Amino acid sequence: QVQLAESGGRLVQAGGSLRLSCVASGGTFLIRDVVGWFRQAPGKEREYVGAIRWSDSTTHYRDSVRDRFTLSRDNAQNTVHLQMHSLKPEDTGVYYCAAARYYIRTSSAEYDDWGQGTQVTVSS
Repeated sequence: QVQLAESGGRLVQAGGSLRLSCVASGGTFLIRDVVGWFRQAPGKEREYVGAIRWSDSTTHYRDSVRDRFTLSRDNAQNTVHLQMHSLKPEDTGVYYCAAARYYIRTSSAEYDDWGQGTQVTVSS
């Protein structure tokens, strides 16, 4: 089990950019790991944003963010970054990172370890 911690969320104007980070503590990301990002807006279900496979940096995104968000990994810092550009008010929510095994998964039920989340607010 790996402990995850997100950071980087804040208030930003529409059209702006943010970089979120997810660091593994008490352990390291392993070749078998997949790190996913999810978000949850008030009153809405948690939704998948994207995921990256630690072994080869293969990425996958939900359609609405594919051209605006980029996932990357930093082996030395044991961190996954979510770079977000052209932010929209509908991107507002608490962003969570989570870890799964082996394959990229889009369902939150398939992720085992979760961080506490970081708030992203995009003002119009």
